[in-house]
Amino acid sequence: MSDNPVGTRDGLAISAVELLARAAAAELRAYKGLMVAVEDFFLPEEARLDEHSRAGLAALLRGLVETVEGEIREHAVRLLTGRGESALIEPGVSVLARLWNSGLLRDGDLMAELVARVRQEMLGGALPMNAPDDPERPSLINRFVQHPDRVVAASAMAVLIAESRRRGSPEVGQFQTELPAELHHRLVWWTAAALRERFEGANEALDRALCDAAQRSLAAYDEGDRLEAAAMRFAAAIDAQPGELSGMLVEALGDRRIVLFIALLGHALGVPYALARDLVLDPGADRLWLALRALEIGREGVAQIGYALSEADPRRDLEKFADTLDTIAAISPVEARAALAPLKLDPDYRAALIALQRGGVK
Repeated sequence: MSDNPVGTRDGLAISAVELLARAAAAELRAYKGLMVAVEDFFLPEEARLDEHSRAGLAALLRGLVETVEGEIREHAVRLLTGRGESALIEPGVSVLARLWNSGLLRDGDLMAELVARVRQEMLGGALPMNAPDDPERPSLINRFVQHPDRVVAASAMAVLIAESRRRGSPEVGQFQTELPAELHHRLVWWTAAALRERFEGANEALDRALCDAAQRSLAAYDEGDRLEAAAMRFAAAIDAQPGELSGMLVEALGDRRIVLFIALLGHALGVPYALARDLVLDPGADRLWLALRALEIGREGVAQIGYALSEADPRRDLEKFADTLDTIAAISPVEARAALAPLKLDPDYRAALIALQRGGVK
């Protein structure tokens, strides 16, 4: 047993005042932790991320931040070295940890995009694989790569290239954020600021290097290279007609190309990709059934699409879908289009209406 009742740190006594301060901080942390646990307990089950989704979201977020951090840090170091400056930005405190603790990553727009992307990838990966009637027949997108129309062929090839890039990883150097431009812009500047925090005091050369590196990253980024954007261009190029659309939608799901399915749906409806994605990812799917009927997709097509999505997403109720299939098929395209008309309003106007509804009592 120690003869000294006072703790030491690096040979110095820890004062009673410091111990009291640490105890008070621990009490506050415990309270905050309890409040988080209480909030989590009362979350409705349908709003809770499952463990697979949480792991996918964490991996995606880490990959995005580390990719942007690597780009900015490496170019800033190169600039500083070329200018004969001694301050080099070496790996230090994790940028991801700093952004996490700051609360910046709680940005609603960013997290909505990342959660949707994770759920989209999970849904696509879980779709049942349908063997074609003709085993020698290429997939939908591969058939269009060899299309005689060069615009169609080029847009199909762009989708394949974007798919390959999306499957890349930070380790092999092919990973890109593939975020909407505004979100990429925010992440770049947040990362530059977190790198700057590693150095105290004024440092004009470092500030200038980080700004130049961030601007370089922004200038090199093209939102049009995203897989979703490439798929929408392809959907516009083929411009599936009513008699073709149902088969293409079903085939896209059979090929397990959920992004292509969403793009075909979005183009046919005349709505942005993000809105079409919301319709597809919603496990209730009421708006999706209306959308399919608005596009004059028949009972068989709706059944095939509903079955594939229900098989891929455990949140969906296949029996409930089967029970309502006749009701869905009975909805006329005119009625469905009228019900979905608000989706085609100006996005900012729709966002304002939703914001007012969330605000509660008039």
